[in-house]
Amino acid sequence: MDFIELLKSIILGFVEGMTEFAPVSSTGHMIIVDDMWLKTPEFLGEASANTFKIVIQLGSILAVVVVMWKRMLSLVGLYKIEGQKPHHRFNLLHVIIGVIPAGVLGVLLENFIDSHLFGIKPVIFSLFVGAIFMIIADKFGPKRPKVTSLDDLSYAQAFKIGLIQCLSLWPGFSRSGATISGGVLLGLDHRTASDFTFIMAVPIMAGASLLSLLKHWDQINFGDMGFYVTGFISAFVFALISIKFFLKLVSRVKLVPFAIYRIVLAIVLAIIVFM
Repeated sequence: MDFIELLKSIILGFVEGMTEFAPVSSTGHMIIVDDMWLKTPEFLGEASANTFKIVIQLGSILAVVVVMWKRMLSLVGLYKIEGQKPHHRFNLLHVIIGVIPAGVLGVLLENFIDSHLFGIKPVIFSLFVGAIFMIIADKFGPKRPKVTSLDDLSYAQAFKIGLIQCLSLWPGFSRSGATISGGVLLGLDHRTASDFTFIMAVPIMAGASLLSLLKHWDQINFGDMGFYVTGFISAFVFALISIKFFLKLVSRVKLVPFAIYRIVLAIVLAIIVFM
């Protein structure tokens, strides 16, 4: 791996880490940066480049585990959150219920997504559609949310948010954009919806990365492992920086500013690509 390839890996890790937890779509941004500038398929191959974009998300997932370690340990009974009521608390079943819909649909549609949606044109459309959904959530969500803590989340709400998360299988729609918006519409405040989104992302993204690796194993050149590892580390470092910043920001500014950014980006990209 030469210096230019190393720099490209760091840049993609930066894009992943800084956008994974904002409702702007990390995968969409990586596709945009790669298709229009970095061109990693030219030296990794198409399948390996797509797998790389998924696998480096594990760096961001590790950052979630580090930042939210108390909640993660509490899910498996290894840590007790102060103030939790034994009969009414957030637990592993909430997460399982939340990830099943997107997990099942992701497996069923994996080939279609890889073949038809990993491109800049589908991302342009999904950026715009996802932005409209976010605006709707802020506009029509309850003004006084009833769920202000993960421990107030019901199993039914977890499942409904999981169904809405299926929209994020369309690259560019944004996992956090879909689930935070869905949570807000279902009565969660923005911070609680974000917390649930981040925790659900751990099994969903870990599973997606594993499946992609297994599927394309024979197409991955082990000489490119340095590229993968560098991107992973870069994504982890920048995700650590972005997580806490985003959690504070989303509680203050809500979703509309992110939606406006997505719409502006979609318009600029459409002008570049279609004109």
